[in-house]
Amino acid sequence: MLALALDGVTDRSLSTLVDEVRFFKLGQIDAPIKAFKSAGITQAVMAGKVQHSSLFSGFLPDWRAVKLLARLQDRRTDTILKAVADEFAKDGIELLSSATFLAHLLCEPGVLTKRRPDAAQKADFGLGWRAAKAVAGFDIGQTVAVLDGAVIAVEAMEGTDACVRRARSLLDGQGTKRPLVVVKVAKPRQDLRFDLPVLGLESLRVFAEANVGAAAIEAGSTLIFDKDAFLKQADEQGLALAALRNDGTF
Repeated sequence: MLALALDGVTDRSLSTLVDEVRFFKLGQIDAPIKAFKSAGITQAVMAGKVQHSSLFSGFLPDWRAVKLLARLQDRRTDTILKAVADEFAKDGIELLSSATFLAHLLCEPGVLTKRRPDAAQKADFGLGWRAAKAVAGFDIGQTVAVLDGAVIAVEAMEGTDACVRRARSLLDGQGTKRPLVVVKVAKPRQDLRFDLPVLGLESLRVFAEANVGAAAIEAGSTLIFDKDAFLKQADEQGLALAALRNDGTF
């Protein structure tokens, strides 16, 4: 198995999990494609996350990436990643769904934790779902923080953790210590090849810091890494976690 990795982004321990790993600078397209072609690879899976804000720092495009960026209508995440996928396809390399080998980390609709959301949290799930879907439809972010029928914070380029922390800071500034509700969704036309919504153990640490009492994700399209350990820790934190259907219910 050959893995292509980003220098300064990918954990170097990846080399212990694959036959070979080759590191490239963020912004290189031509060299990674040539690496796959020389290895006879025709299918690949994207994994991991690169902060969208990297476009403004440490981004060194090669000639192929410069030409790609010049013809884009905008620089939203989906726009860039779809263009990159098209470049790989030109050279016979198909990008598969990011969940190709991770179907066991997806969730069916329903409550996933011992604690169930109360009536107020269910209502906030509904509002959060509608708000998050609207924002995700513009490829701005996929997460919102809600409380008592009001959207407190919306995720943008800074990412989910920063959004949740910002919501807590806003409430603390008003002297409100009540638990937050967080909703994270897939985009309305989610491309399964990249940028699937993800939660992990670090998410739980942020939830604990920010006093998040309930969270909702989208069933069938949100990955929970270290799923068993995640749910065990969520129960220990007293978090109510639900996976919602595509109509925002569970």
